[in-house]
Amino acid sequence: MSDTKDLGTEEQLRRVLTVERYPRSSTYDQLWVVDNLMGPHPLWAAEALTQVMLLRPGMRVLDLGCGTALTSIFLAREYDVQVWAVDLWVEPTENWERIQQAGVAGRVHPVHADARTLPFADGFFDAIVSLDAYHYFGTDALYLPYCVEFLRPGGSLGIVAPGLRRDPGPDLPAYLAERWGPDMCTWLGPDWWRRHWERTGLVEVDVADMVPGGWEDWLRWLDACELVGRGHEPDARMLRADGGDLLGFTRVLAHRVR
Repeated sequence: MSDTKDLGTEEQLRRVLTVERYPRSSTYDQLWVVDNLMGPHPLWAAEALTQVMLLRPGMRVLDLGCGTALTSIFLAREYDVQVWAVDLWVEPTENWERIQQAGVAGRVHPVHADARTLPFADGFFDAIVSLDAYHYFGTDALYLPYCVEFLRPGGSLGIVAPGLRRDPGPDLPAYLAERWGPDMCTWLGPDWWRRHWERTGLVEVDVADMVPGGWEDWLRWLDACELVGRGHEPDARMLRADGGDLLGFTRVLAHRVR
C-alpha cells in the first residue's frame, strides 16, 4: 500500500508512530498513512475524537473534508459504520481505489463536494466528523446552522483541528510570529468553539478541550515524516519552542438539540 520501498524506513516509522494512547491506529501500516498525508496523523485525530464520541455499528457518518479518506476507512473498519467520505480537493476515484484496497468498499462512499454545498438529505446522518478540516470553513457564523441540517435530532457533531489553548494577544511569542500566516487565524481554542456553536441554540456542546498530549503527537508526526523527506521544519521548530504552552489540537463534540 506504499510507494516507499525502504524496509528500514518502514520499521522506523512503525516504531516512532506506535503510540500507546492510540492502540487502534497503531495497528495500521504507518507508511501507508505517511504516503497519503495531507496534514497531521489523521488516524490519531480520528481516535482522539472517538475516545469521547460514541459510534454504534450501522450508523451513517459524514466524514467532512476527509482528504485521502484514511479517516473514513479507519472509522468503517474500527466501528462498523457507514461513512460518506466527502472532499473537495481529492478526486473520489482516487479515494475509491484506496477504499477498495482497504476492503471497505461496501461501507465507505466517496463523494466530491464542497462543504458549503453538500448533496444530502436533511437529517440523513447520525454523526458528522471533521478531522483537521472544519476550521477551514466552520468559523463562518452561518456554517453550523447549515451543517446541522444534515444531522438527525440528537445526532453528534465532532471535530479535531489545530488550536491554541488561549489567545496569545497582539504580542506573539517570537516562535509564533516567525511562522504566523492567515491559516493560523483559524487555530482556535476550545472556549472559542464552544461559544461559536452554542450561541446558535442548535447544539449543546458535550466536550470542548485540547487533545491530551496533542502537541507532542504533532511533533512526533513531523519527526516521522522527516524520515521520508516529508517533514515541515518551520512547524517542528515552532512546536519545540512552544513546548505545549499554547499549541495543540482542539477537540469539540456536540449534539443537535433542534
